[in-house]
Amino acid sequence: MHLTTDLYLGDCKEKLKKVKSNSVDLIFTSPPYADQRKNTYGGVRVDEYVEWFLPISKELLRVLKPTGTFVLNIKEKVVDGERSTYVMELILEMRKQGWLWTEEFIWHKKNSHPGKWPNRFRDAWERLLQFNKSKNFNMYQEEVMVPMGDWKKTRLKNLSETDKRRDNSKVGSGFGKNISNWMDREMAYPSNVLHLATVCNNKGHSAAFPDELPEWFVKLFTKQGDVVLDPFMGSGTTLIVANRLKRNTIGIDIMPDYYDMVNERLKPVELYLLEPKANYEKAKSKRRIAVR
Repeated sequence: MHLTTDLYLGDCKEKLKKVKSNSVDLIFTSPPYADQRKNTYGGVRVDEYVEWFLPISKELLRVLKPTGTFVLNIKEKVVDGERSTYVMELILEMRKQGWLWTEEFIWHKKNSHPGKWPNRFRDAWERLLQFNKSKNFNMYQEEVMVPMGDWKKTRLKNLSETDKRRDNSKVGSGFGKNISNWMDREMAYPSNVLHLATVCNNKGHSAAFPDELPEWFVKLFTKQGDVVLDPFMGSGTTLIVANRLKRNTIGIDIMPDYYDMVNERLKPVELYLLEPKANYEKAKSKRRIAVR
């Protein structure tokens, strides 16, 4: 399979204009959070964040396919002892742009260090907001199924009569379940909470996330040959994971150091994985990384 990677150096608000409309299957990114990464990206004030991000999300809406998905990893902060509302404000404004706020995932950082402040404890989670252009988007749920687990041995050992029919919910929600349908299942669908460790070494970036995070969403929302975009690519984790899974990629970053780092990191990953080891040298002539 011949894959392509397009890398752009510059402000994503401007560089996104070079990307064709309705051409991207998945946007997965983690932009600088409000008032953070000041030494690299300058930091965006809480009260200016929504205004700063909306021109970017407008371009993302344009380049995303009608069947595509936008996953935004973002986190609010505490200001003067209370939670900031800038993430909620951003969601509301993006809906006015035409985005559908389809789902919210939680990344539980299972190796998060303990800690406390006078009025709160350390956050051990981050949001992953799912946005779409339409309700009919591509989703490959079977690709992220998980083993049923040991609980199956005890829970399904002695089924009650209630377990054998679609019983109404006891809380009046109207939803019911037939537990006996799980008898022959080895795999189950996961929840919207992802239990993943944080990155122990930062890969040369101040806010790198683990490979497993973008990998899960790339599998869920794309297939081989699709296009994955990260407009704040940083150390390039999303692009490298997507390449490994045989997806085409587009990456943008305003920092020259990160841009150069990603270009170098992608070379061995793409060359080795696209072709058998015996054809490694031959693959060099077939590979294309376009730098902008």
